[in-house]
This record gives sequence, structure tokens and C-alpha cells, in this order.
Amino acid sequence: MIVQNKTAKQVAIVTGAGQGLGLAIAEKFLSEGKCVVFIDINEQLLQDVKTSSLVSPSNSSRTMFLPVDVSDVQAIKNSVKKVVEHWGRIDILVNNAGVRKETSVEDITEDEWNLILSVNLGGTFFFSQAVLDMMKQQQSGRIVNISSYGGQAGPLSSGAHYCASKAGQLVLTKSFARSLAGQGITVNSIAPAAINTPEMDTIDPEKLEKMKESIPVQRFGEADEVAQLVSYLSSEAASYITGATFDINGGLFMR
Repeated sequence: MIVQNKTAKQVAIVTGAGQGLGLAIAEKFLSEGKCVVFIDINEQLLQDVKTSSLVSPSNSSRTMFLPVDVSDVQAIKNSVKKVVEHWGRIDILVNNAGVRKETSVEDITEDEWNLILSVNLGGTFFFSQAVLDMMKQQQSGRIVNISSYGGQAGPLSSGAHYCASKAGQLVLTKSFARSLAGQGITVNSIAPAAINTPEMDTIDPEKLEKMKESIPVQRFGEADEVAQLVSYLSSEAASYITGATFDINGGLFMR
């Protein structure tokens, strides 16, 4: 049964939208007139965004804030159900939520391995799976997975478990893309590196300086540059692009 769309506006879900890349992407969608679902495990971050100048009386009706742990499959299903009940459609999913750790190979524990993989890779798979019914009914949809340089070239400043989870996202992108290509649903991934976000604050300054020196364009990227690319891949203009990975790394990794 096809759900009657309650709004003609496109509905975008962004995970990890409380700060950093996710917030920049959600802000970009909001500026384009879309309805935006801010997903984050951190309720305080969501509350801070909800009460910020980003959400004004003119656009508050186009926002929804849902605290969700993307490693919890039932929580994912519940959030998707709420979105469909409220807006009757889902047009875009951006799988951005992730956990990054720099633990050395020798020191990665089973619990830490499982945490990283369940959030970064499991969250991507199960959130994508959860929106498929709605997108298939619509015969349209865009899924964009935020992977990483680390998933292509190995550790730069992150642990092996993080890099493995990000490499897994690239393969999931191809798997979903091939499966859904005939139904108007495209699935692509973006692999950023060295982007100015709050995560940068957790990296040793000396390591950051060496990292900058190794980037051909000699600077770090900005979150809004990633958001612009996500916006394009989520648009009708990108309807012939699926199963692809887009690098945004200042030339750090070239193929």
C-alpha cells in the first residue's frame, strides 16, 4: 500500500546531525527548503541545534529532532516509522553518524571493535534498509554514505577498526546501488579527509600540522564543502550517478 504523501517538500534524514559534517549537511538541506530530520545519539547536541538560530519560526515546522543510537536496529526502525507517520515520505538518507578512535592495532579490544563496526557499518546498513520500503513505494530516493579517506588508503590518524568500517561502507554503497538502480533509488558515497570539524580537536596539533603539509592544496577542507557535494548527489541532477565514491580530500588521495 502506498502511503499518501503529507507534504510535497522533500524529506531528508541526516544521522550524526548534532555537529560537524552532519550539521552542515542538515543545514544545507534546510536552506534548500527541505524537511530535515536531525538524528543524533547526543540529546544535548540536538537540543542545542533546536534552540539555535539555525531553527527559526519560519522553518521550525520543517525540522524534526530524534535521539537515536544507530547501533540499535529497533531504534532505527522506530525513527523511520515516526518520520513516515509525520511527513508521509522519505526522499534522502545521509548516513553520517560514526565513531572514530585512534587505538593501535595491538590495543583494540573486542568491545571497541564491535562498537565501531556496529555504529559505522551496521548503522549504515540498517538505516539504509529501513528507508527502502518508503523509497520503493515512491520509486525514488537518494542515499549518501559518508565514508572516509581511511576506508580507501588505510589509517591517516584513525584506528584499523575505523578504517575497516569505512571500507565496508564503500562496498555497501555498491551493493545497495546495484540492487536498487532500477527503482529510481541511487546510492553513493563520499570519502572526506582532513575536514575542519569538532573531531579535529581530538587530534594532536603536531600531527595535524604534518597532515596539512601532506595535502597538495595546503589546507584543510570545510564542512560546507562536503555539504555542497552531498546536496548535488541528493538532487535530480545526479540521477545518472549511482554506486560511486567521491573523494573530497584536497588531493591527499588521487586515483
